[in-house]
Amino acid sequence: MSSSTIAVIGGGAAGFFGAITAAENFPNARVTIYEKNRTVLNKVRISGGGRCNVTHACFDNRQLVKHYPRGEKPLRSLFTFFDADATIRWFEQRGVRLKTEADGRMFPETNTSETIIDCLLTAARRAAIQIQTSSGVSSLIPKETGGWRLGLLTGEVVNADRVLVATGGYPQLPSYNWLPVQAEPLLSPVPSLFTFNAPDSPLLSMAGVSVQDAGVSVAGTKQEQRGPLLLTHWGFSGPAILRLSAWAARVLAKTDYQFTLRVNWVPTLNEAQLRNALQDFRQHNGRKQVTSQNPVGLPSRLWQNFAEVAGISGEQRWADLPAKPLNRLIERLTNSQFQVTGKSTFKDEFVTCGGINLGSLDPQTLESRAQPGLFFAGEVLDVDGITGGFNFQSAWTTGYVAGTNIGR
Repeated sequence: MSSSTIAVIGGGAAGFFGAITAAENFPNARVTIYEKNRTVLNKVRISGGGRCNVTHACFDNRQLVKHYPRGEKPLRSLFTFFDADATIRWFEQRGVRLKTEADGRMFPETNTSETIIDCLLTAARRAAIQIQTSSGVSSLIPKETGGWRLGLLTGEVVNADRVLVATGGYPQLPSYNWLPVQAEPLLSPVPSLFTFNAPDSPLLSMAGVSVQDAGVSVAGTKQEQRGPLLLTHWGFSGPAILRLSAWAARVLAKTDYQFTLRVNWVPTLNEAQLRNALQDFRQHNGRKQVTSQNPVGLPSRLWQNFAEVAGISGEQRWADLPAKPLNRLIERLTNSQFQVTGKSTFKDEFVTCGGINLGSLDPQTLESRAQPGLFFAGEVLDVDGITGGFNFQSAWTTGYVAGTNIGR
């Protein structure tokens, strides 16, 4: 592609990766990134508590795709072009080594997102990519003679032969109105990855207490997840809640975030197994107080709360525990119910599901079927992952695939 122009709309992870890949693959093309904010890579900067969770140490792509509530099927083929292993190599070749934490999340060894930002900026500079900040795009119109006309919010008009849209997700459908019509309708965006507000929860006073393994579900649906759970001063958070919010994103949006959350605090046991375990414990520890002797490994404050709610006094011994409070305790442990009345964004990591329907794009190149020369990458697509580095991985992957093909 000789002396052509490629416009990349969006200066985030996918935009930079797409621009760098395009510039390195098509050195004769002039590549420009247009970013509406005054600074670029803002989400990279704040992600992972300022450390940037670059990817996840999952190197079996059949398992990797299972971490995406939306996008599993198209990612199967896209990961054959660029996966987590390729991400690690890409950054290492540019002087950035990644480390793996116990839960599989991967961060730069420096423990700061600025390392990733510096790496991307340096790669962009070496590839002679132009970066225009404070340059939001208000219209994108195909030209009759081929190519594209970009109208900027500044009033400037820019022409480009090829365009990569990597703007990230939008919270409202009208925000996509500047885009040309696609082959398939846009999927209405709704939030994904959020915590649950439960202002009437009796556990608010226990903010900071965490349980390493809990089963959580949305009452009346098949949506359920399992994992660490964190009690907060507004309700519930932690990996189990975030996963549930992602997989149930559309279901919860339809309820306007008013629903019943069910929690099983001992998910390794069903009700009958728990009853047997408690009876066995009772036989061997009959003289001990119920509130001080916790046979299921829960944090002591939480166990004491459950015992009190079940009507068990501080002096109550296991041997003398009547059937009714025991039944109430078992019910509380296996089927606690809380009214959720809203959501909160998880830290500053706003993620949406919805956007550009993958069916409207060529699955091998991410080029629009209806609008040749128009490519998409990143969260503007109807692809989203759970927390743990998966959203960045899809950004690198889709940016790479679009960037590899945009100059052909």
